[in-house]
Amino acid sequence: MPHKEGSLEAPTRHPLDWRSPDFYDAASIDKELARVFDICAGCRRCVSLCGAFPTLFDLVDETDSGEAHDVDHAAFPKVVDQCYLCDLCYMTKCPYVPPHPWNVDFPHLMLRAKAARYKQGDVALRDKVLSNTDALGHFAGIPIVTQTINAVNATKPARAAMETTLGVDRHAWLPPFAKRKFRSHAKASPETPVRDGERTPGKVAVYATCYVNFNEPGIGHDLLAVLEHNEIAYVLVDKEACCGMPLLEQGNLEGVAAKKEKNIPALVRYAREGYAIIAAIPSCVLMYKQELPLMFPNDDDVKTVAQAFWDPFEYFVSRHRDGLLKTDFKHALGTVSYHVPCHGRVQNLGRKTYDTLSLIPGTELKVVERCSGHAGTFGVKKQFHATAMRIGTPVFKAMAEHAPAYIASDCQLAGHHIEQGIQESGAPSAPLSHPLSLLRRAYGI
Repeated sequence: MPHKEGSLEAPTRHPLDWRSPDFYDAASIDKELARVFDICAGCRRCVSLCGAFPTLFDLVDETDSGEAHDVDHAAFPKVVDQCYLCDLCYMTKCPYVPPHPWNVDFPHLMLRAKAARYKQGDVALRDKVLSNTDALGHFAGIPIVTQTINAVNATKPARAAMETTLGVDRHAWLPPFAKRKFRSHAKASPETPVRDGERTPGKVAVYATCYVNFNEPGIGHDLLAVLEHNEIAYVLVDKEACCGMPLLEQGNLEGVAAKKEKNIPALVRYAREGYAIIAAIPSCVLMYKQELPLMFPNDDDVKTVAQAFWDPFEYFVSRHRDGLLKTDFKHALGTVSYHVPCHGRVQNLGRKTYDTLSLIPGTELKVVERCSGHAGTFGVKKQFHATAMRIGTPVFKAMAEHAPAYIASDCQLAGHHIEQGIQESGAPSAPLSHPLSLLRRAYGI
């Protein structure tokens, strides 16, 4: 395909036409894969982002002609399997995204191919298990059960068995289950007069997320402590299910729709009552701000929730601009190696976590803005764990530099992946602490 100048306009995202029968048509998908792969092979700007593009370019280079149109279509799934829907190619690299007439949306095309395979029943048991976070969460909060599962999962024989039966790599870090669920042991704030700012509502509805609720409730308690210190009234969302991001990654779009039907009616009540809805996990924020609106573009409730949803540090920065964020910090943090996760970057928020933590005297942030390679469930799978570690190697090296007092990422899964990579490299490892935990520590609360 001849070269054509890329668009200089901001990317626009077309809704996902996932209800259309053509969306799942194999011939139509193969035709679009061939078209987009031809464009990508002629550009190659995204070669360093993930494994999908090197895999594609290797397939192209192995043909006699060196042209993408000569790649065997039977090899296309090799490219699709390497995509973990981080969206970075669309949001930061590709010059041919809409409104460019070539209309390249690589992540949504990969999602379409995954969805077609899922609809045909081509999905591993491992993927069904790992994406069902609500079911897995039933193990959390029962002390004897969590102690037993966590202890067993830490043994080599159990990890070897898990690798054999489920395809979960025996070397990949897995989150332990919490002895006490966040939602079971967190209460709404005392009655506090609501102080709305010019930009920010003065009351917050906290969407716990599966990870905070079932695995690391301390992150949620740190968020509540910071809100209370800043005299921001808060409540917990009265009921919630998984946001659906793990299901989206597998192409289970009907599963995403089912989660949406559980969550949106609860969340929209808070949005209409003037609450800022906050979640501590970037992928969950992205789900409500971007992915669901693209799947359900005509659903007014989805739009209302999207407009009310905030990343916590996006909220804190706006609160600071309104003159309502306290800066009575008691403890310096020293040097912090801070990783900006992909699902934070593609929200186009800017560096709001950096901006907030930079308010703390005696604190210096070293920012690493590159994919860690973990990518949800991708990094724990046997066939992809080594790739995930390889993708993350530059991040591991950069995060270990400068002898930081802490390493941090808004995505705690990415943080643990980085921590593992640093340890395996033999470099000195600073303690991992979520940015919300660091903010609470700086306040001394």
